[in-house]
Amino acid sequence: MIKRKDDLKVVLNEHMKGGDGTVKIIHYAEKEEINGKCRLMAKIVLEPNCSIGEHTHIDEEEIFYISKGTATYYDNGETVLLNEGDSAICLGGQTHSIANRTDSTVEVIATVLLYK
Repeated sequence: MIKRKDDLKVVLNEHMKGGDGTVKIIHYAEKEEINGKCRLMAKIVLEPNCSIGEHTHIDEEEIFYISKGTATYYDNGETVLLNEGDSAICLGGQTHSIANRTDSTVEVIATVLLYK
């Protein structure tokens, strides 16, 4: 299967998980398209003052890779800065959120893996 850039599904999610602003999600692969345990592989675009609110992953885990910019990341009670090239892993039962508190766009590659 080949998916061309211009054919990728783009979703705008306003106040995602209770966050601020509108999150742009560019889907690289979705659960229905693959046979593995991946629910989502996408680029998440956070414009300035945009965020994904705090949430807990159940029966799945999420990996974030910062491909552009600097993000403020909440990781189970601790807030840290993630810079371009950094990654974060949120395992099942853990809580996280991510925000762009800068004046530049932040881009994140996100992969959600299912346990079942």
